[in-house]
Amino acid sequence: MATVRDLLKNKKVNSIFSLAPSATVLDAMKMMAEHNIGAALVMESGEVVGILSERDIVRKVELQGRNSATALVRDIMTEKVLYVEAAQPVEECMALMTEKRIRHLPVMENGKLAGVVSVGDVLYDAIHERDFMIKQLEHYIHGQ
Repeated sequence: MATVRDLLKNKKVNSIFSLAPSATVLDAMKMMAEHNIGAALVMESGEVVGILSERDIVRKVELQGRNSATALVRDIMTEKVLYVEAAQPVEECMALMTEKRIRHLPVMENGKLAGVVSVGDVLYDAIHERDFMIKQLEHYIHGQ
């Protein structure tokens, strides 16, 4: 059974993108666009204090008529950040994402931030696992 640690190891890019709570939403949007990511961790003094997603930006800036050049990340970020442990099975990660309707989860290992997994990472793993299982069954059926 694959773990979240395995997901991190298999990611093509395992960078952690973060910004300060005092950053403007416009700066956050530019960083997210530059790195083609849908969420960024909000960190202060090396600790995760929030997460900012595209959903936060749309719902809390654009739909409320705020100005992204002056609105601060701290004012719109999601403060209650859910996370997974690196040793947890991928299936538990997938269940948490589905149940809470979230797309990005920080991964902790030994009390430290180890990375971030997205729903795309989890889906990629599920597809890879399914394809592997199908090939194994085909080999078994054909006696190879």
